[in-house]
Amino acid sequence: MKNDVTIGLCNPKSPSNVGAVMRAAGCYGVDAVSYTGERFARAAKFKTDTKNRQREIPLLGVESLTEDLPVDVSIVCVELAEGAIALPEFKHPTKSLYIFGPEDGSIAQDIIDQASAVVYVPTIGCMNLAATVNVVLYDRLAKSNTPVDHQAIIQKSRDVNNRLVVKGAVKGGF
Repeated sequence: MKNDVTIGLCNPKSPSNVGAVMRAAGCYGVDAVSYTGERFARAAKFKTDTKNRQREIPLLGVESLTEDLPVDVSIVCVELAEGAIALPEFKHPTKSLYIFGPEDGSIAQDIIDQASAVVYVPTIGCMNLAATVNVVLYDRLAKSNTPVDHQAIIQKSRDVNNRLVVKGAVKGGF
């Protein structure tokens, strides 16, 4: 499934966060994940990608997240930056490179300056890297017009220990 979505991570520190980003990438149909810096490469031996998404989704160490992008790809930086657009108000571009800063820093200003948009998640305080990636990708899915076969997704996605079925009037919500 090609969704025209790539994730870029600026010098990620935590192998557990990168593993969780890979899991999110698999859940939301991301095409590739790239990262800069040396910290993750040193920690990669810990294999924190619990769903082994690297078999399906490339995880690439790169010098630059923005170099050699096709002209039709929009750079969307996700950062707590003054002047950023609140995620609930943001309209996701069709072809996107979402760039996330490190757990202990920010996206470099020269990358922010290249962005088509800078978006933030309006929380009180900051979330960790993997949580932020999940929220942004879910927001993209929720706002898309992609038809979904919900029963097929549930049946395909749950593990062998889950065979729950909703019966009766519980389905409608509040």
